[in-house]
Amino acid sequence: MDGDDLSFLEKCLLQSEALHKYILETNVLPREHELLKKLREETKARIPRRALMNVPPEEGQLLSILLKAMNAKRTIEVGVFTGYSLLATALALPKDAKITAIDISRECYEVGLPFIKEAGVEDKINFIESDAVPALDKLVEEVSEDELFDFAFVDAEKSRYWDYHERILKLVRVNGLICYDNTLWLGTVAHPPQQDVPAFVNYLREVVLKFNDKLAADTRVELSQVCIGDGLTICRRIA
Repeated sequence: MDGDDLSFLEKCLLQSEALHKYILETNVLPREHELLKKLREETKARIPRRALMNVPPEEGQLLSILLKAMNAKRTIEVGVFTGYSLLATALALPKDAKITAIDISRECYEVGLPFIKEAGVEDKINFIESDAVPALDKLVEEVSEDELFDFAFVDAEKSRYWDYHERILKLVRVNGLICYDNTLWLGTVAHPPQQDVPAFVNYLREVVLKFNDKLAADTRVELSQVCIGDGLTICRRIA
């Protein structure tokens, strides 16, 4: 199976398809911004085998509420893909907000860029085409205490999550939030390795398990792991 083909995966962990449909149809899709919907559809049309990499709309809705509730103005996103979560963030933030968005692929980012421009939020975004670790290291060197971020969203290379975490803790202010995506990894974290799946599924299961254990023991944050999408861990920096 092609390593880029994720179409066989099911990202929603709800065991009831009917319940998921109810949540989407009642609370999520009627309120989804039209440009977010168009971006989802464009990603599926242009990159069907990897379209699942965008966060699901119910998770985008949750991120939007968190950002608005905390009056966030400075955010950082590690892993952009075609930009569903990035656009959801930009729409949620005030006009004078700034988002630092890091991704290794400008090509993927440019799939979503027309929708970002149409929404009138491009000026909020500083896109950095780079591997995340050196980009974060540079930010750690450059960002002053009064420029620390309110919020970070991480949805990039799972094997580097802890490397990102150590750097992001220096970039997000005390009481700021850090959200890590895919921390339940298709639900596999609760079961032994499977024999009938591609090797990368079991490999990333081990990666995510180790990250979850380290994060749970990290006294610099308090956290809540939410069963939404493929699992989202919300951390509040306390030290």
